[in-house]
Amino acid sequence: MINVELKGDVRQFEAGVSAADVAKSIGMGLYKSACAAKVNGEVCDLRTALNEDCTLEILTFEDEGGKHAFWHTAAHVMAQAVQHLFPGAHFGIGPALENGWYYDIKADRPLTTGDFEAIEAEMKKIVKEDLPLEKRVITVEEGREIFAGQTYKLELLEEYAEKGWELTVYKQGDFTDLCAGPHLMSTGAIKAVKLTKVAAAYWRGDASRDSLDRLYGIAFPKASGLEEYLKLMEEAARRDHRRLGKELELFTLLEEGPGFPFFLPKGMILKNTLIDFWRQIHREAGYQEISTPMMLNRSLWERSGHWGHYKNNMYTTVIDDTDFAIKPMNCPGGMLVYQTQPRSYRDLPLRMGELGLVHRHELSGALHGLMRVRCFTQDDAHIFMTPDQIKDEIKGVVQLIDKVYNLFGFEYHIELSTMPQDHMGSEEDWARATDGLRSAIEELGREYTVNEGDGAFYGPKLDFHLVDAIGRTWQCGTIQLDMQLPERFELEYTGEDGLKHRPVMIHRVVFGSIERFIGILIEHFAGAFPTWLAPVQAMIIPITDRQHEYAKELEKKLNAAGIRVEADYRSEKMGYKIREAQLKKIPYMLVVGDKEMEDGTVAVRARKEEKGGTMSVDAFLAAIRAEIDSKER
Repeated sequence: MINVELKGDVRQFEAGVSAADVAKSIGMGLYKSACAAKVNGEVCDLRTALNEDCTLEILTFEDEGGKHAFWHTAAHVMAQAVQHLFPGAHFGIGPALENGWYYDIKADRPLTTGDFEAIEAEMKKIVKEDLPLEKRVITVEEGREIFAGQTYKLELLEEYAEKGWELTVYKQGDFTDLCAGPHLMSTGAIKAVKLTKVAAAYWRGDASRDSLDRLYGIAFPKASGLEEYLKLMEEAARRDHRRLGKELELFTLLEEGPGFPFFLPKGMILKNTLIDFWRQIHREAGYQEISTPMMLNRSLWERSGHWGHYKNNMYTTVIDDTDFAIKPMNCPGGMLVYQTQPRSYRDLPLRMGELGLVHRHELSGALHGLMRVRCFTQDDAHIFMTPDQIKDEIKGVVQLIDKVYNLFGFEYHIELSTMPQDHMGSEEDWARATDGLRSAIEELGREYTVNEGDGAFYGPKLDFHLVDAIGRTWQCGTIQLDMQLPERFELEYTGEDGLKHRPVMIHRVVFGSIERFIGILIEHFAGAFPTWLAPVQAMIIPITDRQHEYAKELEKKLNAAGIRVEADYRSEKMGYKIREAQLKKIPYMLVVGDKEMEDGTVAVRARKEEKGGTMSVDAFLAAIRAEIDSKER
């Protein structure tokens, strides 16, 4: 017999009992809603046999791990449907995503949105059959037989075997896939499916290899879930930063520079306002600002480890027979700044911030507005400290990030990402660094989840995932504790004992990428920025030509007071002008007619209706100035 702890309740079962059977013993309701299991903290299949005492959690679609298993199974159902409709199709990979899944497929012709209806209909047939998914461990030889003719699967099979991984397949009806799982018990749990888009994707992300069709989809255990999702997608389309960026004249993307955004005058106002805010809060938090070169030679990147770990994402060139790289990250330059003079323990912690323009090569298919670009401004900072300062410095960064996200109205959650397979440094160093992050966040009383194996190659990190106005999450802020780069660059400080010591280093960002953060803000506020951020804060609208001189005086006065103001002197109807200002999301419209001109007032039409009414110019100035200074949302 084994002891299984489930939600604090310990029960006894025969050794070998499956997680699914445990769920069944508790109640059929739990079993029917179960998608996966978590055994001793590790997400696994409901088929998993429990052979020793353990802690068990049954995961439903409401849990992240449960969703992953649900969507992973739906990806297999979609692949099976494509196999039925396109018998000669070759299959790549089909992972679950944060929302839904994709599957890379090469059929005898390109797949298009015109195929979606037929694929969805075939998926519904497979779901209706309620096919059980059967998991089996196979040998390499069995795999070669099962996937004969499937070029991509055979490549993966050989690679997994060479790495010594266990080879498993999942079979449902006439479809078998090379897969580690976890999966649902059967296809019948999938009640609503929708294919969302198709895009081109190179096999293994290599532009020199085959181009496959990447089919994306979403599925839910209830039809109502799909309905809610489609409404969310409609709202997301309404907030799409690419459309709003064009309509509000903030930025543009041109064929001459794919992945390299052009900021227009209004977009530069928005960007510079964010940068001014960044500089203000960092001065207050004791940071010094630096700027490092955009291009540095190969020896530096080899020393930092980027040449070996990140070269494929770097833009390189040759100058005077020497290899150079445009920086993809700011940290190596920060190392050199630290080394410009001797450092003492009295100088630490040393907080150096940098708004560095970095370039990273992204595949063209991955580019997406401001969210995924090839050059961006990273609001970086590097903190050099003694080991006993680690907790306080991490706490300070967490509090700074909290202050910024609260200002914009973002809720967020924190992930602790641990040592990846491809890492620098000893496991002992990684353990100390990870414990430093964990203990700091726990002392602050913040909840967090652990993301095993997703740390940077030089150290563990805390990632901050903010939630926008319609519930989507975006990873922005990060705190990375690094004991490797100070070692590689032989950084030193003189301790109280007069001896040389190695500092510990924090890499951290708050916005992450300023460009991406602007994209998130556009969608979060649907383009209707708080007044302090709005590129145009007030629009003056004279009713007739008679008020033009008064409007010009008013425009001059507001400009002198630091208000970003424009005036519409066109010979259009007032209603048309007001409508245009509303479409441009301008916080305040100041309508002036004969009466306002005579009284020295303005008729205020506010984006927020409760802030309208007729008032004196000085009263309006005082009110808008107070709103801007308080950074009111």
